Amino acid sequence: MPFTLQQLRLFESVARNNSFTRAAKELALSQPAVSSQMKRLEQELGVAVFEQVGKKIFLTPAGMALYDSSGNILAHVAELKENIDSFKGVIQGPLQIAVITTSKYFMPHLLGEFLKKYPDVKPTLKFTNRAAVMARLMNNEDDFVVLGLPPDNPNLKSYQFLQNVLVAVAPPDHPMAQKKNIPLRDFIGEKSLVREPGSGTRMVFENEVVRQKLTLDPYMELDSSEAIKQSVMAGLGLSVLSLHSIRLEIKAGALVVLDVKGMPLRQQWYAIHLKGKRPSLAARTFLDFILSIDQTFLEDDVLPS
Repeated sequence: MPFTLQQLRLFESVARNNSFTRAAKELALSQPAVSSQMKRLEQELGVAVFEQVGKKIFLTPAGMALYDSSGNILAHVAELKENIDSFKGVIQGPLQIAVITTSKYFMPHLLGEFLKKYPDVKPTLKFTNRAAVMARLMNNEDDFVVLGLPPDNPNLKSYQFLQNVLVAVAPPDHPMAQKKNIPLRDFIGEKSLVREPGSGTRMVFENEVVRQKLTLDPYMELDSSEAIKQSVMAGLGLSVLSLHSIRLEIKAGALVVLDVKGMPLRQQWYAIHLKGKRPSLAARTFLDFILSIDQTFLEDDVLPS
């Protein structure tokens, strides 16, 4: 071919980012080095692939044709390398995962344990809200994503692993802290602090409220579990949170788990990718690893007896 794979990788990044500067940053190169390689690529092809109008760059018709093919070419090269590595038994290379923010309390620990065994894997862990994780999932941006409530979509492949235990929480000086068998009606009758609409935790709790033929009237909506946790500790209201996110606060006496009827709620964590996707060897190995983790990794040692 009249160009190298490195030039093709550079071209694909410039075209996708629509910028020499952003491509250089993405690939840890200098901007002049990227520009020089793209000029050499055009010389070797004998045709221009970029044109500059003002400060913006655009693909020429030849550039568009090359870009249409570059993704497939690079994907096949990556697959070939992965197959060769698998024959050698080598687990290495990039691992790209997007997870909802609640899982930040356990996913880094899982990843840390995995990397002790496979130190040559280079992970990227993206923490964001459910809507953003779903967008990344449907755009196939990651090896897989982690959610607490899988979407109902036949084009997705889901794997269950650890349980996500949702509990009712309050500050330790709240009157309900000493009560047993608190009716859910009484709990939601207090000032309820909830996540934003679309949050998996909120959807699971709202489903339980509906199941008991009740209505939830939120006092405040907050966009992260951390914000809700701090607000509960500050006495602004009560909430339902993942047990993963509040273990330290419970053990320190800053929060208590309330004995509410119908609680705790238990759901699974799910690793999800598009059906038909062929995860990399590193991704498949990490997926097998988290599926093998026993629930004792997150013992419910802080739940009320």
